[in-house]
Amino acid sequence: MNIVLYQPEIPANTGNIGRTCVATGTVLHLIEPLGFRLTGKELRRAGMDYWEHLDVRRYMNFGEFVEKNLACNPDLKIWMATTKAKKRYTQAQYGMDDFIMFGKESAGIPEDILVDYEDTCIRIPMLDQIRSLNLSNSVSIVLYEALRQHDFAGMLMEGALHHREWKGQALRK
Repeated sequence: MNIVLYQPEIPANTGNIGRTCVATGTVLHLIEPLGFRLTGKELRRAGMDYWEHLDVRRYMNFGEFVEKNLACNPDLKIWMATTKAKKRYTQAQYGMDDFIMFGKESAGIPEDILVDYEDTCIRIPMLDQIRSLNLSNSVSIVLYEALRQHDFAGMLMEGALHHREWKGQALRK
């Protein structure tokens, strides 16, 4: 899976998204300009010690991103997460190598880009009292739906207690 952030502005959101990408084996694509430096302490704090394990790629603009990722791979889709979409994110059929793009916090994805991708624009349903959800929360919601559609391929499917056993079993020594 691939997450694309169009001109992200808030380092903490990008750090949180980076951590989610590491946890899911997802590549993070960043389209310039960024509203922060990738070496900033806020970004490192939000990404914690996971940032060094992140596969992150940067592009000067949307055109460069398309040229390097979509132009040579016509079977791949780019899903555009936007509050302006008619289709819900749960209605999309995500391919394992597809891209899911999110816009910057203050303005979303520019409409000049959206109009060329009408069929792959998706939205998260919400009430109309707010403009949008937090960016890192939105990424998590949509990304985990895409991964669910592929039965969370390659991911750990169960966990274990560290100091105890589940019901009916003795305490670990």
